[in-house]
Amino acid sequence: QVQLVESGGRLVQAGGSLRLSCAASGRALSPYAMGWFRQAPGKEREFVAGISASGDMAAYVDSVRGRFTTSRDNVENTVYLQMNSLKPEDTAVYYCAARYGSTWSSLNHVYNSWGQGTQVTVSS
Repeated sequence: QVQLVESGGRLVQAGGSLRLSCAASGRALSPYAMGWFRQAPGKEREFVAGISASGDMAAYVDSVRGRFTTSRDNVENTVYLQMNSLKPEDTAVYYCAARYGSTWSSLNHVYNSWGQGTQVTVSS
């Protein structure tokens, strides 16, 4: 199984930007589609973005489309989530997840591996 470690989360002011990284180890990341999820206090974990194994296709939840961009570097075994124009409602723990196969999913139960999460806090 692939091991995932997220980094890059911190406190940022509204309107600011962050780039989250998800570094993989144990196996090559190239056969895995990746998902980004987030969980705010008292709320269920929600899908944020997904990217295909090859990196040629991505999808976003409506609330972040146009502000967030996910990308990947299969040579570096790393996936990224660039977050711009951050809002207080983006505050959450952000997780990356790997699913063996070419296509992402918005369903968290189909992912095989998860990182430990990184905290993003957006102040107003």
